[in-house]
Amino acid sequence: MKRIFLTLIVLLAMLATTGAAAAAPLQASDTFRAILSGADEVPARDTNARGVATLKFNDARTELAYILIAANIENVVAAHIHCGVPGENRPVGLTLLHNPPTSGRFNGILAQDVATAPDPGNGCGWTSLADVLAAINSGGAYVNVHTNDGVAPPNTGPGDFPGGEIRGPVQ
Repeated sequence: MKRIFLTLIVLLAMLATTGAAAAAPLQASDTFRAILSGADEVPARDTNARGVATLKFNDARTELAYILIAANIENVVAAHIHCGVPGENRPVGLTLLHNPPTSGRFNGILAQDVATAPDPGNGCGWTSLADVLAAINSGGAYVNVHTNDGVAPPNTGPGDFPGGEIRGPVQ
């Protein structure tokens, strides 16, 4: 049942972004995806949570439309695009989730918005969306979803990985 639900969520994301593409045609190189799982975290996380992020730059590279969908995840507190390659933890460059859901289980669209700039003073040194795009094109960006149950100690299992529970490279 979980697989069916996740498949439906992924299809929903693809349909949502296909509709946006019909409204404003983009080049294939302007559309990127990150498939999120605990296996891509550093260290790897034992979790049933999964997700997908779809990112689309407009022709002028001044807007980044995104949708982030997650399933089987609990206690989400943040989601970002980080600068860095697989196998390493690096700083946040652009925040995707501005209003986390309340604690507990979550399935569905976690974040959907349009960004016009990376986070001010971000740890990646990105000053524009062109910098974000360059990092993505070089294989140096990943999406990460962070969770926290608010009970010490951290990293006790699903729903309690403040450093990130699911992650995937943007490709």
